[in-house]
Amino acid sequence: MELTGIASTVALVTGAAQGIGAAVAATLSAAGAHVAAVDRNAEALGTVVEKLEAEGGVARAYPVDVCASEDVDALVRSVEAELGPIGILVNAAGVLHTGRVVDLSDRQWQETFSVNADGVFHVSRAVARRMVHHRRGTIVTVASNAAGVPRTEMGAYAASKAASAQFTRCLGLELSDYGIRCNVVSPGSTDTPMLRTMHGEGDDLSRVIEGSPAAYRVGIPLRKLARPQDVAEAVAYLVSDQAGHITMQDLYVDGGAALHA
Repeated sequence: MELTGIASTVALVTGAAQGIGAAVAATLSAAGAHVAAVDRNAEALGTVVEKLEAEGGVARAYPVDVCASEDVDALVRSVEAELGPIGILVNAAGVLHTGRVVDLSDRQWQETFSVNADGVFHVSRAVARRMVHHRRGTIVTVASNAAGVPRTEMGAYAASKAASAQFTRCLGLELSDYGIRCNVVSPGSTDTPMLRTMHGEGDDLSRVIEGSPAAYRVGIPLRKLARPQDVAEAVAYLVSDQAGHITMQDLYVDGGAALHA
């Protein structure tokens, strides 16, 4: 099925320097979107944008930290001045600090929420203000299946993703009068740099698929990790015309790992 409603639309994608965010930027660019790629890692972001342009896409790099509210407001103004009205927003920026709650530092908790929850709020608010004026647009927040299923040693991450998911659904309700749709995509274990930093290489990743009874964690019924592209394609569907009557939903892309929790 060919997705429509993406071509020539300005798509702002956060966390675009690697992992799921980079895959989303590439997928939307391939569908004809004009991509405003955002990340605080300027060097990696530049590499991603160069590749999109080399493949014939329209893309521009915006090295911005989504934790800084004023910088985000300036970012949105710049994107609309340089590329045009933002019709798609994908909140894919995220950080992960693992550890038992009793061992988490204040800094780890605050940084996790600063990016995963505050960042989603800052960018969504700034973009939504413009979308309301234009009376069109669609927003997708990349959360996590950990937002709905308790995980050991992931308390800060899970809580921050739950906050961003519920915020996005509330935003969708508030923006529905303007024809603006807001949805959530919740990946499970996905083969990204973040996952490999968390688990290591080789056999450690096979244990992710098998699960861990000691950690109260089931495995992945489909017997494989997600690819960033799997998540990106779910995002692309939700921002397309084919999902035109879908809003305030949370789509799990986790190979069945949450068991529909």
